[in-house]
Amino acid sequence: MLTIAKLDLAKAYPEYYKATQKPQLVNFEPYHYLTCQGQCAPENAYFLGVIEAMYPLAYGIKFLCKTQELDFVVPKMEAFWWVEGDLPYDETPREEWHWKILLRMPDFVCKSEFEQVVAKLKFEGKWNSQFDIVFEEIHEGLSAQILHIGSYEEEEASLNTLHQFIQREGFEIAGKHHEIYLNDPRKTETGKLKTILRYAVK
Repeated sequence: MLTIAKLDLAKAYPEYYKATQKPQLVNFEPYHYLTCQGQCAPENAYFLGVIEAMYPLAYGIKFLCKTQELDFVVPKMEAFWWVEGDLPYDETPREEWHWKILLRMPDFVCKSEFEQVVAKLKFEGKWNSQFDIVFEEIHEGLSAQILHIGSYEEEEASLNTLHQFIQREGFEIAGKHHEIYLNDPRKTETGKLKTILRYAVK
């Protein structure tokens, strides 16, 4: 029986999924993503519902690719975060936070595979139309990043270090606050959570 090679994006693109507690500059090509954008607190049922809706879609694409003798490991969840208005992020009510959840897809996954799986889920009655999940290409390009270890609510020190690095290197932030969640908060002690904090810069 022929064994299909399984692409693990974390191993194939270590510069994307690895960072240290010392800030660094990295450069990224355009990549394909499943994304869903919204506005609410991360503990809101809608936010959690989006996550629950995205994984069946990602696994549906994975299984479709296996019929084409292609396979991949469904990657880590990511998110962009931002606020609108005059208040800084930490003073803005959590229900007013904007976010875009991302699941990166391999280069061999195109919009056609996405559309096929969406159609299948709709036919099976497993598609939740309240979530506007789309397939898109995102190009962050030159970026600065740092690894944060610990609670999501205690990122300030890591962010200050990253912001100082960006300024010291003569750059300015050119994109939204980007987080890549390297472990599952449901299975990991808060103090051991690992999150890559990233900004596109110019």
